[in-house]
Amino acid sequence: MVALALVTIGNIGMYAASIVLPSIQADFGVSRAGASLPYAATMLGFGIGGIFMGRLADRFGVFVPVIVGALGLCAGFVLASSAETIMTFNLVHGLVIGLLGSSALFSPLVADTSLWFTRRRGLAVGICMCGNYLAGAVWPPITQHFVEQIGWRQTYTGIGVFCLVTLLPLALCIRRKPPSINLAIPNTPSVPRSRPDGDRPLGLSTGMAMTLLCIAGVACCVAMAMPQVQIVAYCGDLGYGAATGANMLSLMLTMGIISRLASGWISDRIGGLRTLLLGSVLQGLALWLYLFNKGLLPLYVISALFGLFQGGIVPAYAVIVREHFPAEGTGVRVGIVLMATLVGMALGGWMSGAIYDLTLSYWAAFANGIAWNLLNAFIAIFLLYKSGGGRLRRLRHQMA
Repeated sequence: MVALALVTIGNIGMYAASIVLPSIQADFGVSRAGASLPYAATMLGFGIGGIFMGRLADRFGVFVPVIVGALGLCAGFVLASSAETIMTFNLVHGLVIGLLGSSALFSPLVADTSLWFTRRRGLAVGICMCGNYLAGAVWPPITQHFVEQIGWRQTYTGIGVFCLVTLLPLALCIRRKPPSINLAIPNTPSVPRSRPDGDRPLGLSTGMAMTLLCIAGVACCVAMAMPQVQIVAYCGDLGYGAATGANMLSLMLTMGIISRLASGWISDRIGGLRTLLLGSVLQGLALWLYLFNKGLLPLYVISALFGLFQGGIVPAYAVIVREHFPAEGTGVRVGIVLMATLVGMALGGWMSGAIYDLTLSYWAAFANGIAWNLLNAFIAIFLLYKSGGGRLRRLRHQMA
């Protein structure tokens, strides 16, 4: 519950730039793609910072990166509120809010949670990662309300102060290090660790397996970013207003909470790879529905379905890492894979805005998301095939 609260509060950094995107575009006088760059910068900083914060957590425990994250978020939002140019705003979002702030309050906590649980690891990771979507459900309407009432700059200052006074006390509750590495607890019988041919996770070399997981993470999140980053602006273009878009984003991410809990339960029974493939196929279906529906009610329904379908994709990567790789170094590996997903979010958020600037329509942006989603599904199928072949080879070796 403490990890859930930390992720929920700390992941405001993921959503703030997209919530204030219309205000940023008007205030700084930039294009839609230019106004999307702060989100992209945040995601890049978030992803890169996750690796370093994961290493800090592996060495000193998760308490240290959480403290760094609390201070980073406070400083970042206060500095961003006084930015005079879009370049300064981008740098603060990327280097302070993303790299030093939110990155410390996501992947290190996910990795730490995975080390405390064995039998229900998938569900535990899903609960922790629900904070990412709970943040998306709670923060957009609150932030949008204050933006309309007092302006985005004052809202940013308030967010920074709130993060500091809430995150520091919560950090005191997670000072203990997990016992998993010392105890070497095996995986559950229902989802056995797949380590065929010695140290060949997923039937591949460690480097190749991690590379494919990272490519899959980029691909799925380029597709995922299209609705999440642009839905507020999209609703504004359709005449429904930014507040409607913020409510739609909140609904989308609320359904993502349900999805992450359900996917955790599912991954405990069918494994992380199959859960990844299931989420990828369903996410592609929701993106396809966006292509042909622009009415207010259909958009609400499709946004709810999109949140329900895609919420379990990212947690599946953390489960896959714990199922198929050694417990030692989990913080760094989870950080690397989650960095790839955040790079995908950054690329997808910017790419959607750039495609809109070129075509003055979001139809091509949704089609682009579907293409990236197909790449993710293909990689998931390939990894399932290779891991299944590895288990068969190991069985034959044991019989021989």
